Amino acid sequence: MIPGKKYTPDDLVRLAWRSKWIIVVPFVLATTGAIVYSSRLHDVFHAETLILATPQTVSSEYVRAAVTTQTVKDKLPTISQQILSRTQVERIIRELDLYNEARRTTPLEVIVNQMRSRIAVTIAGDGSDSFRVSYEDESPRLAMLVTERLAGGFIDESTRDRKVLAQETSGFLGSQLEDARARLVEQEKRLETYRLQYGSELPTQLQSNIQVIQNLQTQVQTLSEGINRDRDRRLLVARQLADLQSEESLAEPGATAAGSDAAGTPASVQLATALADLRALELRVTPEHPDLLRAKTLVADLQREVARQAAAASKLRADKPKPLTAAEIARHNRTSELRAEIDSLDRQVADKVAEQAELRASAQTYQARVEALPSRESDLASLTRDYDTLQSTYRILLTKKEDSKVSENLEQRQAGQQYKILDPPRLPQRPVSPNRPLMDLGAALAGLVFGIGVAVLLEFLDKSLKVEADVRTVLNLPVLATIPTMMSSAERRRAWWRTAGFSLALVVLFATCAAAVRLTFRL
Repeated sequence: MIPGKKYTPDDLVRLAWRSKWIIVVPFVLATTGAIVYSSRLHDVFHAETLILATPQTVSSEYVRAAVTTQTVKDKLPTISQQILSRTQVERIIRELDLYNEARRTTPLEVIVNQMRSRIAVTIAGDGSDSFRVSYEDESPRLAMLVTERLAGGFIDESTRDRKVLAQETSGFLGSQLEDARARLVEQEKRLETYRLQYGSELPTQLQSNIQVIQNLQTQVQTLSEGINRDRDRRLLVARQLADLQSEESLAEPGATAAGSDAAGTPASVQLATALADLRALELRVTPEHPDLLRAKTLVADLQREVARQAAAASKLRADKPKPLTAAEIARHNRTSELRAEIDSLDRQVADKVAEQAELRASAQTYQARVEALPSRESDLASLTRDYDTLQSTYRILLTKKEDSKVSENLEQRQAGQQYKILDPPRLPQRPVSPNRPLMDLGAALAGLVFGIGVAVLLEFLDKSLKVEADVRTVLNLPVLATIPTMMSSAERRRAWWRTAGFSLALVVLFATCAAAVRLTFRL
């Protein structure tokens, strides 16, 4: 390229004419090669089917499906994995005897991957509940059959998986329900055993125990008052008996000395006083108190003294019998009545004291039950809490188990979400690839661009002066004259043969291209 030279349209036309073979030959070669290559390519046919995800026929407000329902858009990766699974692809290859020759020399895994590359799973539209499954193959019939098998296999497997999942869910909930029932029964037995063992100490018996304690305390108080009244009555009767015995002793000479102590007080009167003091101490002090022990010793001594005096008086009367007067008989009868009344009062006091002791023991038993209430309440709360938790768990599992049975029946009857072939695959009539006109046009344009690029490159590397303007531009000198190109006869003949040869080659190339194009369209 001459520095500073500016190309005019005439220069470009001359350049194109000079480089006509450089431009035409790549164009023709590229076009011919593309036509021949595209004609040897196999036609690929495309078959597809439209699958619709239909919702369950029973309203979800009444029956809840055991399988989580998702939109097709969310489940598309899972659907693709199911359709492109190696098990399903291998089954279709063997059933339709695909890639028969290739399977003899190529591992099956490679063939499976090759077939997967021809399968496509796409959403039918934005937010749609349908999707398309397509397959491409050189045979239109195989393309239709493979697409049909892919769709049918997916629908069958999806239905079977939903049934199996519903059965497994129902079985799992059944095992959990049995386990919860066993634990609930065991906890019920524990609670029943605890209530039977500590039924009287439970919080529900608090008011009853308190009422019983109050009643027992009232009875003890009543018995105490009765004992005091009996003891007062006995003291009064004992004094009357002592007075009566004193009169008898005064009526009998010699009995005074035998029936009185050093102070001149009858022993029976002292015994009555000592018994009254003893009963009073028993109400105030404990059984181990020293005063109470001394009082018991004094009573025992006085009882022996009274018995001795009575024996002496009986012996004296036996030694000196005399007829009894009416007054003595009356005193004797009165004495017997008073002694009988004293014995009766003693028995009443003893019975009441024993009953009082039993009531106090019962009151202590009920008081122990009340005092054990916090511990029993804590244990019972723990057992009841565990029982309530297990019972709540059992009820929830029972409800879920019943729902799972209904869901399982729903899937068995195929009333849940199902996949339906909305548009079955059809036998394709025209191939989808290769696009031969587009390939030929692209190759022709590439050859043309390549030829033009080579011509421009050669012009850029060419430094020769070809026209008068080139001389003036480079040398900056005026041109006085120009000499035209002069050729001999031999040179003209060589030039003619060269032009004829290139023309013939060009005709042959164009003829070859025409034949290839005609053959291609005929096929």
